[in-house]
Amino acid sequence: MPRVCLSLGSNIERERHIRAALDALAEAFGSLRLSPLYESEAVGFAGANFYNLVAVMDTDLTVGELATRLRAIEHRNARCRDGEKFSARTLDIDILIYGDCVGTLDGVALPRDEILKHAFVLRPLADLIPDERHPLVGRSYRELAAELDPDLQKLWPVPFRWQPAASGTATPAD
Repeated sequence: MPRVCLSLGSNIERERHIRAALDALAEAFGSLRLSPLYESEAVGFAGANFYNLVAVMDTDLTVGELATRLRAIEHRNARCRDGEKFSARTLDIDILIYGDCVGTLDGVALPRDEILKHAFVLRPLADLIPDERHPLVGRSYRELAAELDPDLQKLWPVPFRWQPAASGTATPAD
């Protein structure tokens, strides 16, 4: 069963939507490993700060089936896809890594290019799988995160505790 890394973000009723997404993921997939929650400035537009984290889970769904399931979770959280690409959003869930897949599967580019572009994706990913290597650049996520320029994007941890429903479990990053 492939291990999957997902990026979750919200800048509208942030905590409510992040919690709702985690509840839905735990209900659908069971055990989740979570990075710390980070707050970051909006990238690409002027807007409210985002909450971001990465969740790691296992699934037997295909990439396409998983993407469809994630879009349904976003939709249940009032995600509007009619607006501009860089805009405020209730919930954004992206597949970062799906097993060892590289390339485009079911319309999803893997690994997701935002890993190498945005601190709000790379830093939480490095918290969870620091010694694993990005399959395209061959460097560990810890190394890549250490090279981030802190002045390019402000990012800071936020106290956050999430208690999953009885069907799921969460394990915070070490």
